[in-house]
Amino acid sequence: MGFELDALRDAVARHGRVVRVVIAAVRGSSPREVGAAMLVWDGGQSGTIGGGTLEFQAAQAARAIREPLMSHHALGPDMGQCCGGAVSLFSEPFDAAAVATLDETVIARPTGPVTAMPLSVKRVLDRQRAQGVPPAAQLLDGWMIEPVHRAARPVWIWGAGHVGRALVGTLSPIPDLSITWIDTARDRFPPDVPAGVDVVPARQPGDLVAHAPRNAEHLIVTYSHALDLDLCHRLLVHGFGFAGLIGSRTKWARFRSRLAKLGHSPERIGGITCPIGDPSLGKHPQSIAIGVAARLLRPATIHSQDKDLSA
Repeated sequence: MGFELDALRDAVARHGRVVRVVIAAVRGSSPREVGAAMLVWDGGQSGTIGGGTLEFQAAQAARAIREPLMSHHALGPDMGQCCGGAVSLFSEPFDAAAVATLDETVIARPTGPVTAMPLSVKRVLDRQRAQGVPPAAQLLDGWMIEPVHRAARPVWIWGAGHVGRALVGTLSPIPDLSITWIDTARDRFPPDVPAGVDVVPARQPGDLVAHAPRNAEHLIVTYSHALDLDLCHRLLVHGFGFAGLIGSRTKWARFRSRLAKLGHSPERIGGITCPIGDPSLGKHPQSIAIGVAARLLRPATIHSQDKDLSA
């Protein structure tokens, strides 16, 4: 888990004062892990620390605090939850001025009265600077340490029609995905786009393929079969981590034939998945999006990205 700094900035810009509640430590069984966090403001909240009763009570308490607060909760005895463990929650109020002071890489701060940074914390930060490897979220000698979250998996969604919108709505809350959304004109996109999604209107979307990371995962759901084919062709030349195309078996049979005529071998063409998602779930856009999300989150899919199709 990581500190979702962009989400906090957005929440503060929208709601003013926001309290961030993070799981600082866990003993025994817990519904979420250290680093899981939620944002709470008057009249709303986002994110989750899990646990039902734990989250409900923590959100209520957060709206009343004015200073950082560490609290400890035995999930069984205190809350009647089935989890037999205990969690420590660190709740911090933020406004725009406080957010502006946060580091962009690793956020380390005391959870109690301000004290000098312990040597153990300095060592963690020095190791991160020297090696470039973010530390795990942890409570260490009274200090909470969290790496700033960076989305690690680039996902490019081609098409802003019904299926494209369903895909963005389903995938955008997943913090590890960095979504780029492409279509031929700005008015193809909805007026409200989820935070963190990069919208790119382009008259010739295929020209953008050359700018995609080699490990990007592509979902092709445009309004045009000609555009779909062009994207498949360009991706086969450029390389990708995963490429999925919406369509029937008949469409894919025709595409395979046309891609072969464009010089691609059957093995390379077989690197594209068509149809995407799980056909057994149905053809409703949201059903397609759920099937695609399940595939992208399946470990086997992640492992398949080791395959480089650019050679």
